[in-house]
Amino acid sequence: MIEELNMVMVQETDTLKNLLLELEEQHRCIIVNDIFGLESCVNKVKIANKNIAYMEVERRKLTENRPMMEIIDEAKDAELLNNYHKIKQLLHEVVLQKDTNELLLRQGLSFTNRILNVLNPAKETATYNSYGKVKNSMR
Repeated sequence: MIEELNMVMVQETDTLKNLLLELEEQHRCIIVNDIFGLESCVNKVKIANKNIAYMEVERRKLTENRPMMEIIDEAKDAELLNNYHKIKQLLHEVVLQKDTNELLLRQGLSFTNRILNVLNPAKETATYNSYGKVKNSMR
């Protein structure tokens, strides 16, 4: 079982590396404002996520939903422990890259919305009524 688990974890590491590469490509597209490249990244990231989910299911079948640290402690296998730490490190890098990409996209959208508001301001003028409340004069 340990050998099979090691094989699955190595494959899971490879799929995580692939996802990280796709997220880095997405980051590059965001930075250079490559809309078409960004669009192609979406499908690649989805495929990488499906592969990771498949590998995760395979690993859970082997471990029977037991915690990995429990299995590693019982097996006392250095390779298994090393693979586990590689996966945890890669997951941390993937989450960091994903969060960075999301932040950059949000900043870009915020900037675009501000520019649009400057170019096309609201046409309604606000006035105050006798109670000091703002109301639109276009109504």
